[in-house]
Amino acid sequence: MAKVNISNLKLAAAKKARDPKDLTIGILTLAAIIAIGLIGGNYYNKYQDSQNEVKRLTADPQEAAKAQLKDVVAKVGALTELPKDETPTLATVADPDKLKDQPFFANTQKGDQALIYTQAKKAYLYRPSTNKLLEIAPINIGAPAERN
Repeated sequence: MAKVNISNLKLAAAKKARDPKDLTIGILTLAAIIAIGLIGGNYYNKYQDSQNEVKRLTADPQEAAKAQLKDVVAKVGALTELPKDETPTLATVADPDKLKDQPFFANTQKGDQALIYTQAKKAYLYRPSTNKLLEIAPINIGAPAERN
């Protein structure tokens, strides 16, 4: 039988355990696992929040419309001064081709939104995709003139 020198084996094992490359790899692996866990947890929380918001807005369509109006008014209000003491009407462009003959909607795209303030007699055309105010125009909403 061959003799094995145990002290040489212990020394080799001790050197291998203290190798700085192994320690660095272990620390980097642990850091990557923690980072992936934190990022995954963040996305999971955002997903849960969005699902809760969908449930809340689906349960009450009127609440969804109010929330959308409030959001659009806030975004347009950040771009320009809006009338204060009036709640506007919000209209979303579904078919821009039907509106091309109206100068206010000449450059509109599907999804653009119009805020209409009847008392202030102003309309604001807003594009949510670019967060740009496209048009501001006076409006004339009144009773139709009587015909003789």
